[in-house]
Amino acid sequence: MNNNKSIARLVGLLYIIGTAAGIVSVVFTGAVMGSTNVLMKVPANVDQVKLGTLFILIMAISLAMVPVILYPIVKKVNEALALGYVVFRGALETVTYMVTAIWLLLVVLSKEYANTVSSDMASFQGLSHLLLQSGEQIHSITMIIFSLGALMLYYLLYQSKLIPRWLSGWGFFASIIYLVTGVFALFGTVVTVVLLPLALQEMVMAVWLIIKGFKQENA
Repeated sequence: MNNNKSIARLVGLLYIIGTAAGIVSVVFTGAVMGSTNVLMKVPANVDQVKLGTLFILIMAISLAMVPVILYPIVKKVNEALALGYVVFRGALETVTYMVTAIWLLLVVLSKEYANTVSSDMASFQGLSHLLLQSGEQIHSITMIIFSLGALMLYYLLYQSKLIPRWLSGWGFFASIIYLVTGVFALFGTVVTVVLLPLALQEMVMAVWLIIKGFKQENA
């Protein structure tokens, strides 16, 4: 039981670290990546872009550890789904976050842009636009992969009763909303507010795991 309680606390802490790192990455890069001329904005904010990318990697590593840590516990419910959860959240999602480091190419590109002649500027701007568009598509794919992995997790948690069913049920239905939003995001339509139910649920679950741990009868 004590081991499972320690695992629960570690999982809760990793959720908080991953979420906090994701928010900080947006704080550092939001204004830069949202600029109408990114190549002019990046040179003056190189450290911000690098720090933002670093926090994305911290988020990726933190969240990738969760399914690996949970696997020995949730596989008792359904080993195939538990393995799928590890693949989607531990491997595929992590890869998409790592690819987001493509932002660092904008640092190199912006330096070349500053030294180029006016006739070549359009080519550099087109390339930067391509990088940003690719990043947005990768983000949409990440949302879908994340949602599928989350659905597996919350189904396993619901069946095992490791946490209260109202909490795992909340996560399951919020993940469906997140999945639908990810699909729409592929076509350029995102309503950020519909992502909040899952974000809030994860933080509630994280605090629950740290304070309460897994239910004793399943530990």
